[in-house]
Amino acid sequence: MKTPPDNEPLSRRDFMRATSALAATAFAGELAGATPAANAQDAAPGAAAAKSSAPAPRPLLTKSEDFYDVSKGNPKPHTITGDALVQARLTPESWRLEVITDPFTSDLVKEPASMAKQLTLDDGTALDLPALMELGKTRGVKFLKAFQCLNIAAPLGQGLWEGVPLREVLRLCGPLRNVRRIYYWGFHNNDPKQIFQASLSYTQAMETAPGELPPFLAYRLNGEPISLKRGGPVRLVIPWAHGFKSIKWLQRIAVTNDFKAMDTYANQNNDSESHLKTAAYIDHAPEKFRAGQPIFFTGLALSGLSGLQRVEWWLHRVEPDAKPVAQDDATFRAAQWTPAELEAAPADWSSVLPAGVSSKDVLGFDPKTGKPLTWPLRYSMISWSATLRDLQPGKYEFRARAVDMNGFAQPEPRPIAKAGKNAVEVHKFEVA
Repeated sequence: MKTPPDNEPLSRRDFMRATSALAATAFAGELAGATPAANAQDAAPGAAAAKSSAPAPRPLLTKSEDFYDVSKGNPKPHTITGDALVQARLTPESWRLEVITDPFTSDLVKEPASMAKQLTLDDGTALDLPALMELGKTRGVKFLKAFQCLNIAAPLGQGLWEGVPLREVLRLCGPLRNVRRIYYWGFHNNDPKQIFQASLSYTQAMETAPGELPPFLAYRLNGEPISLKRGGPVRLVIPWAHGFKSIKWLQRIAVTNDFKAMDTYANQNNDSESHLKTAAYIDHAPEKFRAGQPIFFTGLALSGLSGLQRVEWWLHRVEPDAKPVAQDDATFRAAQWTPAELEAAPADWSSVLPAGVSSKDVLGFDPKTGKPLTWPLRYSMISWSATLRDLQPGKYEFRARAVDMNGFAQPEPRPIAKAGKNAVEVHKFEVA
């Protein structure tokens, strides 16, 4: 995943932040001198209310078509059509997965990995989609997960993912020996320069701590087959990791006794073992507000490896000729942070989850009550909001940050960007 041009994050945020954009339109219209009648006729229903009441939280599930796309490839695999799609094994009927021993083991490996049975195209044993879904009837898992790219400073979307744990697929191959890592690839036009690979340790693939979520082969998103654009028919989903670990268009898994994480992202100077970071993100908002009106800021909060304790905000009035505030300077250290309002867990999950899916069957929920065991769920995201009142005319800076369950405030405890972007965001605005 490459960081998109500067103009792309805004467009992505716009579709995820429709409610905030609605409020922005109302304020901008007033400041531009538009008449209330004109605004009332042209604005969508509810625009007038957006000026005096806090926006509603965003839906917990992002529609498949609304995920921000960071697909790689030239052409991108999801743009292939016709017979080429079949030949690429990217249709539900033609999809096949090979599970083999690593053919690229380095000279440092003295005892190669082995398995009792390999699943290959050549002998017709490669796993097909009906067989994977049949395994899912008894070994399947479902859970909510937010996707986030290591090098993009905003979430890509959140969905209810369904599939089969990776360990269950590896067990189809019988006993494994001398295995230290699991490599996996998706389809990338069979061009060596476009190959994108990731890996897990044997332990990460086979064992999951109680309450944690396993890596798995996903074939449904929000109750529907995963679209080609989202990486279907089958993709890997690694709950705790940034998106580069969740390979799209999965086609090959290889076990190896090599100890090196030869991930594409590791070779590009990134931390390939980075877990999702707890972080808060500010929605797109106006740059000018009218004095005397309440001002609403909203955003998303992602619960990473260390969970989410709270989101807090700081409003700084910018005095004329004052020096810009920098992270951890004297002004920043003296800031008084105020807790934001966090979205509450839904009382009725049947109105959130796809038809026919019970929260009792979703990992992270109590199988008896259907209530989430923690809120927000680990590796998921929720909305937050803050209300500012009685601001005097002038220029301001609004910042928001997340605090994890260990008490670390964003960007701590991992401020290094190569482990995932999570800088404290700031929105500059004027009250007139």
